Amino acid sequence: MTLWEAVAVLLAGFAGGALNTAVGSGTLVTFPVLLATGLPPVNATVSNALGLIPGSLSGAYAYRRELAGQRRLLLPLCASAAAGGLVGAGLLMVLPPGVFATVVPVLVGLALLLIAVQPLLTRALRGRLTRPGGGLPLRIGLGLASVYGGYFSAGQGILYVALSGALLDAPLQRINALKNVLVAQVNAVAAGFFLIAADIDWPAALLIAAGATAGAPFGARAAQRLRPVALRVLILTVGTAGLLHMTLS
Repeated sequence: MTLWEAVAVLLAGFAGGALNTAVGSGTLVTFPVLLATGLPPVNATVSNALGLIPGSLSGAYAYRRELAGQRRLLLPLCASAAAGGLVGAGLLMVLPPGVFATVVPVLVGLALLLIAVQPLLTRALRGRLTRPGGGLPLRIGLGLASVYGGYFSAGQGILYVALSGALLDAPLQRINALKNVLVAQVNAVAAGFFLIAADIDWPAALLIAAGATAGAPFGARAAQRLRPVALRVLILTVGTAGLLHMTLS
């Protein structure tokens, strides 16, 4: 890796950490940059997952006020996310590259649609599927989304926000805080698996980690200042840009 490539990876880590915390699609920035440095796709995926862990933890800490008193809610959701993330990491090691190529845009597109109609959907489901703790539908949905997150994390945060917004009776900023914890959980589980089963480019992972750790609090501060409508518009804008990038590249 040249000096300029290292600088590009570091800056991508900063942008990815900020986007992951505020929106949930930082991999759409970091992954293409890692590929541009010459890393193979699987190697870039595992190095990116490991590198984003400190940023995810930093983002979760920046949202600690919204997480206060949510331990009973978080524990079962984290268990579902961890199980799904482990399955996804295993699939990355055994499935041919590109297996999910047609599925990923569909999942992200569906998540964006859910976020767009989330206020109407929540009102329609309140008292039916929506519960203070999300219930079994949310745990199953997050587990399945985490399979995708462990396999390839681009847009996983958008999936978490969409599912939680539809099935959890909570304000959007609190849902965003929960999303950051779940992303950190899935990345940590997947990275633990990759440490044993995959080759990691440590310089790339460490540069992503340094940039993401610095960028995550910046993203959190920006997102926390936004009204729910503005935050939803930001998520839809970034998510749509990422969806177009995935479908056109």
